[in-house]
Amino acid sequence: MVNTEPVRKIIHIDMDAFFASVEQRDNPELRGKPVVVGGKGARGVIAAASYEARKYGIRSAMPSKIALRKCPYLIFAGSDFKKYKDVSTQIRKIFFEYTDLVEPLSLDEAFLDVTENKINMPSATIIAKQIKNIIKERTQLTASAGVSFNKFLAKIASDYDKPDGFFLITPDMAEEFTEKLAIEDFFGVGKVTAEKMHKTGIKTGLDLKQRTLNELVKNFGKQGKFFYNIARTIDHREVNPDHIRKSIGTEQTFEYDIINIETIYDRTEQIAEKLIERCKKADTFGKTLTLKVKYSDFKQITRSKTLNFKIKDINTLMKVSEELFDQVNFTYNPVRLIGLSITNLDNQKYEHAFQLSFEFD
Repeated sequence: MVNTEPVRKIIHIDMDAFFASVEQRDNPELRGKPVVVGGKGARGVIAAASYEARKYGIRSAMPSKIALRKCPYLIFAGSDFKKYKDVSTQIRKIFFEYTDLVEPLSLDEAFLDVTENKINMPSATIIAKQIKNIIKERTQLTASAGVSFNKFLAKIASDYDKPDGFFLITPDMAEEFTEKLAIEDFFGVGKVTAEKMHKTGIKTGLDLKQRTLNELVKNFGKQGKFFYNIARTIDHREVNPDHIRKSIGTEQTFEYDIINIETIYDRTEQIAEKLIERCKKADTFGKTLTLKVKYSDFKQITRSKTLNFKIKDINTLMKVSEELFDQVNFTYNPVRLIGLSITNLDNQKYEHAFQLSFEFD
């Protein structure tokens, strides 16, 4: 039987250094300079870095003290998340001029399914370039666009030619392109997973493709099937405008097992800073905090607490974290991983919820 289903046309739009670019747009004295948005304190974390700052190796989620060591004259711009959300809403309205199938991942990126679209344009390439031009015209900001036949490849494509880039991955070129791709450039493969793959000899898409499904599931658990499919450019996920994220979290697997409680607290505070920045970026907050602890023997425990108000700042988050820590026995039991996540979110009130890019580490 011949498959008569049309090839899907998926666009991924990713704003270039969004928060920092908005600050540079609104403050001409910041243009052309290394600018970041984030906390400058001892436990501050970078939320966004301009491309001038990235030349120094500065990236989002990097501790601010490390960023300052890389660039002592780094400029910390104010963090105005209401303004960023307003600009994001303005950009999202542009998307809806072309299709109602828009799935935001965060304030600065989204998937669009334009297989069928409001302007009856058969070319997703033309639509993507039009969207980029309209964004630039209405907001004075640049975006990068990726186009392909599934979400996985569209996401990779948008990151291929940044900033102000465009890249198309057609069905004819997808297999060869994916085989040559470095494994750390795969959407869904985080830093820790990439390192684990390197240790098993998986360095490219071709290496990943040569592994069996059973082998990948054995080594990477439930994500093994996902890795097996994307190595073959298979991704059947639909662009879902009604998807509501149920949790926001972050965790860290330490380079070595930690037994010193002060070091554990210190690392947890860094994780908490990153979690709050993610909540702010998604403009979504919740009332339940969960602490996850994985010990050196891979045994894992979780502790949770629900408040009668939303956790919206680092001080509240750390206070609740400390209460959860009091319920955990760290004595003579080295810790391999610490994670924090927030649930019971308030995003149900939004017509279109934001979802951050998923990580598997």
